[in-house]
Amino acid sequence: MFKNYSLGALTLCLTACTAPEAVNISGSSTVLPAISLAADTFTSETGTSVIVNAGGSGSGFNQLAEGQTDIGMMSRDITISEFEKFPDIEFKSIAIGRDAVVPTISSEVYEAGVTALSLSQIADIYAGRVDNWSSFGGPDRAIFAIDKEASRGTRQIFMGVVMGSPKAAAPGADLVTGSNNEEQTALTQSDSAIGMLSFAWLNKDVRGLSVIMPDGQTIEPSLENIKNGSFPFVRDLTLVTRETIEPAAQDFVDYLLGPKGQMAVETSGYIKVSE
Repeated sequence: MFKNYSLGALTLCLTACTAPEAVNISGSSTVLPAISLAADTFTSETGTSVIVNAGGSGSGFNQLAEGQTDIGMMSRDITISEFEKFPDIEFKSIAIGRDAVVPTISSEVYEAGVTALSLSQIADIYAGRVDNWSSFGGPDRAIFAIDKEASRGTRQIFMGVVMGSPKAAAPGADLVTGSNNEEQTALTQSDSAIGMLSFAWLNKDVRGLSVIMPDGQTIEPSLENIKNGSFPFVRDLTLVTRETIEPAAQDFVDYLLGPKGQMAVETSGYIKVSE
């Protein structure tokens, strides 16, 4: 005996059965450019859609843990408290590139002569102990200090090195931003700002500071110094998955670690993990 199906039901069934797989990714705005670039070529080659959203490393981890995404993008390590929040889930971190957080200032201040600061001098700014560029041989101009949201991986790396704790308060900050794009815009629009950006986001309008180390050595924010680990804010860019991962998501992770994925990492201004 044959059953009768409506045309609408048949259409719904056919659509569902033929719909392409999709991979959902969210998290770090630092990792976003490389993932988005690789996603375009991956989709064109495989037909699998890759949906990528920013929101910060902490947001990406939480969405992954809660089953809202397949992959989380993180520009820092998973914290102990994050592991403890989801004790029944096994997570896997995969490094897909290397980057550095760079203390960054408005081009006007850089060109006025402030090209390097020590970690303690940067700490003085964010602690509110110093508030004028003239203290560092720069123009007689109030410092406009830009912070990032607490969940951002860039902030946690930066504050961990400068202030000694990823969660350190910054009472000297005048503005709190989210993504690298937001912070870059704020730095560009000011002629007296300091902030923190991924190396790939530096340009002629936002200049990276060299860092004067405790032994007196000055380390420039260069690809060479990021590669050799001498710049003090170097970090891995990672994808985080659950122990059990959907095949399409695993295919995309494998693609990122392959030649074309690593080319996307390098094209985005980061250091690839495979040579």
